[in-house]
Amino acid sequence: MRILLTNDDGIHARGLAVLERIARTLSDDITIVAPAEEQSGKSRALTLTEPFRVRRLGDNRYAVRGTPTDCVMFALAEAMADSPPDLVLSGVNRGGNLGEDVSYSGTVSAAMEGALAGIRSVALSQRYAQTGMGDKVPFDTAEAWGERALKPLLDAEWAPRTLININFPPVPPEAVKGIKPVAQGLRDYGRVGLDKRVDPRGFPYYWLAMSRLPHTPEPGTDLEAIEQGWVTVTPLHLDLTHRKSLESLASVYC
Repeated sequence: MRILLTNDDGIHARGLAVLERIARTLSDDITIVAPAEEQSGKSRALTLTEPFRVRRLGDNRYAVRGTPTDCVMFALAEAMADSPPDLVLSGVNRGGNLGEDVSYSGTVSAAMEGALAGIRSVALSQRYAQTGMGDKVPFDTAEAWGERALKPLLDAEWAPRTLININFPPVPPEAVKGIKPVAQGLRDYGRVGLDKRVDPRGFPYYWLAMSRLPHTPEPGTDLEAIEQGWVTVTPLHLDLTHRKSLESLASVYC
């Protein structure tokens, strides 16, 4: 089995090293193509208005000056063009990708690109309990439970062009309750704020200030299960059509 590893935290991220160790429990045929720098929140962005450069860091290891989606495209069209991967693993992300986060996530988007190419693709993320932890985020739970979460998927039946989104809870490995398939949840971020500052030359610049409102997660969702200490497994697909609205629109245009 050939496995492609990528992420959005960058080629030198600790989570990618964790993912490589997990992947090597499944296969020795590993290729790593990841962004040269952090690309969190880039979603499915493509580098279209300028070229991107690639640096080879070793055997089957590449750093791309582009987005996570660029990385997967480069892997399929160049680095692994002779023999495409059987599995794409993206992560392990520093922080959870739950609920509507999946639409922002470069981690999930890299897996989406693999799914579009007809390859089984999985996004993996480690949620942490505190904010602003930087490089101190513990990946022990992802490393301990990664193989257990992935192996059953290898023999499972997948619908075409779907991907799997896995999140590890912010608890020690021994405190994890198990693995639970759940639906994608939804929470309210509230009003997005801007932290306005002024640089030394007198020009304003801004930090996005994302704040989440208190909420009770809907039962049966990734948001509820992760709080309860479960490893969450959520199947996603790229068809964004709202079927009921499509039916109602048919009567509008008749």
